[in-house]
Amino acid sequence: MRDNTTAKEQMLKKIRKALLEKRENPYPNLEESPLYKNNTDELEVLFAEQLAAVSGNFIFCEDGIDFIENMLQLADRFKWRKIYCWEPELQDFLAKYEFPFYQTDKDFEQAEVGVTLCEALIARNGSVMVSNESAAGRRLSIFPHHHIVIARTSQLVLDLKDGFQLLKNKYGNQIPSMISNITGPSRTADIEKTLVLGAHGPKELFVFLIDDFS
Repeated sequence: MRDNTTAKEQMLKKIRKALLEKRENPYPNLEESPLYKNNTDELEVLFAEQLAAVSGNFIFCEDGIDFIENMLQLADRFKWRKIYCWEPELQDFLAKYEFPFYQTDKDFEQAEVGVTLCEALIARNGSVMVSNESAAGRRLSIFPHHHIVIARTSQLVLDLKDGFQLLKNKYGNQIPSMISNITGPSRTADIEKTLVLGAHGPKELFVFLIDDFS
């Protein structure tokens, strides 16, 4: 007798049969399996590699003098004149070394550089964790063409979960309402699938890791 069932009906029969059959889970321990392989590199090395992979710039400094020397070199290289810094701790730090900066948002539309702190550095993917609890707010890390992040070695962690733990330790139950991760300069490939940096934010990201922030 000729089978008049269509290809679609045959496929549906196979699917129903497969759903009725009891099969062993091929991955019984999947949830317990680690998402990443164990890291054997130093966190500084891993972060630097991952940040470079997303077109960011990593600079390690032993102390404040080392940081200022690097900042002067960058300012000379890019011809920076409008450097903005709004966080009191950073303002005191820069003022100590007589480094010029704007401490208000006067003429902010002309800003060339935004200097900010961060909540954590995530080594696994080269990301900078920030929040709205910073006195720098949201504009300073987004509007200027260049974003400079200053972090302490104690803020460098392996994974996102470690970064969130730093937030919990710092803020307790008052977790910031906005938490974001910056992974390299702003980018888009919407136009003809051509990668463009700086399309919706800074086109250059510099992360300074300072061993002795004083």
